Amino acid sequence: MSLSIKQAAAGAMPALLQPWTPRGGAVVWLTGLSGAGKSTLAALVQRRLQDSGQRSFFLDGDQLRQGLCSDLGFSAADRRENLRRAAELCQLLVDAGHIVLAAFISPSHDDRAMVRDTIRRGEFIEVYCNASLSTCEQRDVKGLYARARRGEIPNFTGISAPYDVPETPNLELPTGSCTVDDAVHRLIDLLVRRGIALPL
Repeated sequence: MSLSIKQAAAGAMPALLQPWTPRGGAVVWLTGLSGAGKSTLAALVQRRLQDSGQRSFFLDGDQLRQGLCSDLGFSAADRRENLRRAAELCQLLVDAGHIVLAAFISPSHDDRAMVRDTIRRGEFIEVYCNASLSTCEQRDVKGLYARARRGEIPNFTGISAPYDVPETPNLELPTGSCTVDDAVHRLIDLLVRRGIALPL
């Protein structure tokens, strides 16, 4: 199962039509390799929350690089700035009472810590989408991994740039082996148990 960025973005509902969340907003930050299922999972959970009348918003790296971060490249400094802007946007949405489902590779411990520190108000939930490199390469419909292996894409996470596995995520999902429905259920269950979302 997969969702395009445009389809997922189109599913975001105006805040006026989503009048309530239990604790006033939170950031659910999904991290993992390209192809690990972050955006698919985030978009599906956001749609479930939206359909139940809870304020929610889906955000991922491709969206930001098409607009807010279109001036940035892929150097270490630009990638960090991309995440800083993403985190500040998440904070604005949290302040408006949204549960933000944010899907970003965010490969380094330091950058994820920076994101966490930027979310000064509201709860921050780190979710590690754990899928092996081989699984992610098999899912790669855009051929990005193949291009990276040919040297056409420098500093590609998992091939020519490292990914720091989260040490203590709030939730680790084996997205390389579990079903999409199971991953959605487990993430929603966490949000409900922590009082971030209402039972669906």
